[in-house]
Amino acid sequence: MPRLPAFLLLLCLSITSALALRLCSFNVKSFGEAKKENKNAMDVIVKVIKRCDIILLMEIKDSNNIICPTLMERLNGEKLVSVKKYYLYHDYQAGDADVFSREPFVVWFQSLHTVVKDFVIVPLHTTPETSMKEIDKLADVYWDVKRRWKAENFIFMGDFNAGCSYVPKKAWKNIRLRTDPRFVWLIADQEDTTVKGSTSCAYDRIVLRGQEIISSVVPKSNSTFNFQKVYELTEKEALDVSDHFPVEFKLQSSRVFTKSKKSLSPKKKKVRRS
Repeated sequence: MPRLPAFLLLLCLSITSALALRLCSFNVKSFGEAKKENKNAMDVIVKVIKRCDIILLMEIKDSNNIICPTLMERLNGEKLVSVKKYYLYHDYQAGDADVFSREPFVVWFQSLHTVVKDFVIVPLHTTPETSMKEIDKLADVYWDVKRRWKAENFIFMGDFNAGCSYVPKKAWKNIRLRTDPRFVWLIADQEDTTVKGSTSCAYDRIVLRGQEIISSVVPKSNSTFNFQKVYELTEKEALDVSDHFPVEFKLQSSRVFTKSKKSLSPKKKKVRRS
């Protein structure tokens, strides 16, 4: 895969046989050698990653290629998904304005353990000053993927900087990813995905498109993971990890779905033989 310093999709990290597939997005903030040497911060980062089956990590600053190998040494798991196809979206074609500061690296996954059997993840980490244009541009990425692949289920996620002064309320009417009701937003505008107590902004988002994947979301699983509260950290300790909380949701397991169907099937009466 092309090397992208801003994005990393870590796959198949589940260490237990989970009943649902947990997908997460986490801006780790300047994840480089200095943070790697901070044992407490690294311990929390690894804990956060281990909760997830697929996780999008952002702000990896790793010119020496040490972060990914270090993470993989500390992570063990089973293979829950596989990659079908992938490509880097280029927005500099003729007539296509160069909007993205970091072009999305699009990945099509296959999952044998969930109700929805395949889905496309489109990651995005915007530049705050251009976040409105970049979020709107995801609609074009959607149609570009549709032209290339016969995919129906889509997940758009990342640090959209989609809140506070970067995307004021009046701006949403000009963003196709919001005005088209077929795009379903799992992280609401009132969520706070920031660590600092002095801020409350829904920067990090997850957006779905495709009726099958939308109906496969585990109810109430879409949320912000407050690792500061869960791991009992001070604000300073939490900020050593990141200034963002991860956002996440779960997809229903095919095992659970199969079991529920079986439970609804009428039992056959046994015939007694004399």
